Amino acid sequence: MSKKNKLLKFRENETFKCLIQPRTEEVFRCDHPLKGSWHKEIFGNDNPIVLELGCGKGEYTIELAERYPKRNFIGMDIKGARLWKGAKYANEHKLQNVAFLRTRIEFIASLFAAGEVAEIWITFADPQDGKPKKRLTHPLFLTRYRNILTEGGIVHLKTDSRLLYYYTMEVASANSLEVITHCEDIYGSPESVPEEITAIQTFYESHFLMQGIPITYMAFRIDNEEELISPEWDQTPYLQPYKTTTIMK
Repeated sequence: MSKKNKLLKFRENETFKCLIQPRTEEVFRCDHPLKGSWHKEIFGNDNPIVLELGCGKGEYTIELAERYPKRNFIGMDIKGARLWKGAKYANEHKLQNVAFLRTRIEFIASLFAAGEVAEIWITFADPQDGKPKKRLTHPLFLTRYRNILTEGGIVHLKTDSRLLYYYTMEVASANSLEVITHCEDIYGSPESVPEEITAIQTFYESHFLMQGIPITYMAFRIDNEEELISPEWDQTPYLQPYKTTTIMK
């Protein structure tokens, strides 16, 4: 994407009411004005809020919102040029139960109050080979999620990465978290996962499927109130990635 096209998208992003772009000083070591007020200020209802982390172009957030009008959906990503597509669609189609949030996931606790989020989706996140603390299912992140989820709130992980999938399973085991369901190949065993898991595909997911890469899924609850710990496990068998072609972002 050319610099000119990016700048055009950034300018148009400023016109979308559904796209919130906090300044660093609004979220760094302080609470954003919307914290605790998403239902009232953004959606105007008390329907459950579902948060997608690393939503990219927002296609998963959009499709979930269209399927479930009685829920509110927020797609979160740091890349404004990617968010432009989802925000533009939501704006043009007047989707009242969709919002997008441009910021770093590390600031999630500054943006959402305790119990404000009902579900979290993590879709095709970077597995962060060799950098476990940066994985979106590392105990450091799970602790943040636990603080904003409602009681019994669910975290969904959908990924092509065997490393991230098995790592998260190990995290769940090490912390005695409730794993609701898990599947190593959702298209090879579609009967073992909810229909929505295979019915909606992200941009990246479609790309991986065309290359024959299995897509994994798990859903779990962060129901352990104690300090969450990192697992001790041998990740070596999962470090070798599948051969893929470059995905244009």
